[in-house]
Amino acid sequence: MFRNAFIIVGLLFVFGCKQKQNHEMAELSAEEIVNQSIEAAGGDVFKHSKIEFDFRDMHYKAVRKNGSFRLERQFKKANSEIRDVLSNSGFERFEDDEKVQVSDSLASLYSASVNSVHYFSVLPYGLNDKAVHKKSLGTVNIEGKDYYKIKVTFSEDGGGEDFDDVFIYWINKTSFNVDYLAYSFKEKDGLGYRFRKAYNARVVNGLRFVDYNNYLPENSVLKIEDLDDLFMANKLQLLSNIELRNIKVEVLN
Repeated sequence: MFRNAFIIVGLLFVFGCKQKQNHEMAELSAEEIVNQSIEAAGGDVFKHSKIEFDFRDMHYKAVRKNGSFRLERQFKKANSEIRDVLSNSGFERFEDDEKVQVSDSLASLYSASVNSVHYFSVLPYGLNDKAVHKKSLGTVNIEGKDYYKIKVTFSEDGGGEDFDDVFIYWINKTSFNVDYLAYSFKEKDGLGYRFRKAYNARVVNGLRFVDYNNYLPENSVLKIEDLDDLFMANKLQLLSNIELRNIKVEVLN
């Protein structure tokens, strides 16, 4: 009798522990999931670093320290060397190291272009900015692995020119790495959509970087939340590869 009681107590204890573990996992908020994802990718190292890489025919450099940032891209145009700089102070363009004046509309266009490449290069860093709003869409299984599905939107104040873009991140429940992402953006005739699958993950001086297969949906009439289902159903078209080359990271004091 006492032996049976002991067994019952033991089973209840194990069951209780499992319930508690499942409850704790269910209780993870979108904020907590993103925090763990940022930590898995390098955490605070992003905040005081100099990152350089090549993307397509341009060289990019990002310096972040003590809340200030300086995002650059450098490329050749005809016989000139062009350097675009986006910082806390705004946008500047240099041609052969001489500052040149650009219209407000072009400055806005160039700023968005520079920021976009740097933004994607260090994801999920940046998802805790004040203008970012995160919402959990539950969990899903993609290619045999379980993921937290997180929707991200932005406030108009501080959200940049493209504040109305919408993002979805699929964060691995075990590693907390962002293995897939999707986003919508404005086009002339409506909304455009992209879905990306990460590959070639590597760590450079404490920071995690990935490349992406970049997919385009066959049908533009859809919901961004459904792009993972379309991917699993092979209804996305491979558009391009997003590859960062010659990555260098310097940790700043």
